[in-house]
Amino acid sequence: MTTIDRGIPLSRREGWQRLQAHKTAIGALDLSFLFADDPFRAEHLNATGAGLFFDYSKNRITTGTLELLLDLARECHLPARIEQMFGGEKINVTENRAVLHVALRAPKDEVIRVDGKNVVPEVHAVLERMSRFANRIRDGQWRGQTGKPIRNVVNIGIGGSDLGPVMAYEALRNYTRRDMRFRFVSNIDPTAFFESVRDLDPAETLFIVSSKTFTTLETMTNAHTAREWTRQALGDPAIGRHFVAVSTNEEAVRQFGIDPENMFGFWDWVGGRYSMDSAIGLSTMLAVGSENFHDMLGGFREMDLHFRSTPFEKNLPVIHGLLCVWEGTFMGSATRGVFPYDQYLKRFPAYLQQLTMESNGKHATLDGTRVDYDTGPVFWGEPGTNGQHSFYQLIHQGTRIIPSDLIGFLHPLHPSGSHHDILIANLLAQSEALAFGRTREELEKQGVPPEQIPHRICEGNRPTNVILAERLTPAVLGSLIAFYEHSVFTQGVLWGIDSFDQWGVELGKILAQKILPELTASPDDPLSHDSSTNALIVRYRKARAAGPS
Repeated sequence: MTTIDRGIPLSRREGWQRLQAHKTAIGALDLSFLFADDPFRAEHLNATGAGLFFDYSKNRITTGTLELLLDLARECHLPARIEQMFGGEKINVTENRAVLHVALRAPKDEVIRVDGKNVVPEVHAVLERMSRFANRIRDGQWRGQTGKPIRNVVNIGIGGSDLGPVMAYEALRNYTRRDMRFRFVSNIDPTAFFESVRDLDPAETLFIVSSKTFTTLETMTNAHTAREWTRQALGDPAIGRHFVAVSTNEEAVRQFGIDPENMFGFWDWVGGRYSMDSAIGLSTMLAVGSENFHDMLGGFREMDLHFRSTPFEKNLPVIHGLLCVWEGTFMGSATRGVFPYDQYLKRFPAYLQQLTMESNGKHATLDGTRVDYDTGPVFWGEPGTNGQHSFYQLIHQGTRIIPSDLIGFLHPLHPSGSHHDILIANLLAQSEALAFGRTREELEKQGVPPEQIPHRICEGNRPTNVILAERLTPAVLGSLIAFYEHSVFTQGVLWGIDSFDQWGVELGKILAQKILPELTASPDDPLSHDSSTNALIVRYRKARAAGPS
């Protein structure tokens, strides 16, 4: 076992100094100049792999910038860190865990060991159980308490147990069973549950309760509400026919009323935000079927192999990760937009928000040193072309530079007349407009009134990546997700942080457990929070005691 590099801060590395000097030497890079200076720029600043084409020529870089970034990646031991991850070493150092989402899509004959044990057979055993169960539901063999087949599936989870499944369902809706309905409940707000089930027949409804520990507050509160909803309609014996669990806590699952035979497990070497291709994806398999689910795993796998074996100069996730570090840490961009030009990917930006920000929103290196540079940017986005009529205004003419990823597909999934041509024309036009803008001289030639010219200038020089695939298939979705997973890892390695823990989510939950009983206590019970929190608790107590107005 190799020694894990304990995260020397980026600013102490020689590569950092060289990039800082390079940034000073090249000055303010202008994309118009870069393209004019090199007519073949787009031909050598692109990469292809795992079904994706990646054009990164509209970034504020020279070939020298990229070479220095690649040198820095090697100085940060990225090749060794990749092998450590794929080899099952415990690179999640703060929790002493392996990081093996890549094992979830490994073929049966692969050998990936954790603590000396090959985990791949366990992965495929769970996949096979999921497939058998999904086939029984989809074929109508599994019946509810009254003998009716299951027509409605409600996934109850939160975080990675929700964002991945709901994103995958929306992304692959074209491949789903249209005679079945799929709903997703995550928010503790009771509205989320009641709106999800208000038009469902309990006799035809299956709940998937997804919680590794089976103790997650939000998930289990919603699960108990679902159990009561089912019990009132069908009686206590119905719980075993209308609930299954994705968990590792067999005793808690049994106490809830679920037969452990209907519990699908996963492992502590899978982080929640990396788990959608594990048993957490049971709702996805129910929706699209086992064959399509395995096609999606194949796309994940293809990108895994590309990331592990392709030279960095042509490695899509590595290049994307390096560009994120360049724009965020060196060029000062605090956010990154992700704009899929496909309605099926409407939840993809929300999924990436957790993947990127929970992974790399860190202020300490692996050895606990406080970083003195910016780490993970804010990820956000909406589908095109909707965003063009709202927030694109700020991207074009605002004072902040927002690097963006534009994702599109060469062929639509539905006959569309001119729709798809218009969609792709907008994607390409936005990439061009953000890069090259609109100058005062151009506006003057167009006869624009002088008083309007300052308001209509677009400065350009806004960096974009364009990511294209043939069409949105299960395999391409898997490849696209893995592309971002490995880009996140690449960024974390350069920043010297642990991309696989999430200690920052704990504090608010701990305080909520303290505040919860205080909300229902006597108005005179003392409080020990700050004056603002105390006052807010008192206001809530009074409103609760008075009832609705």
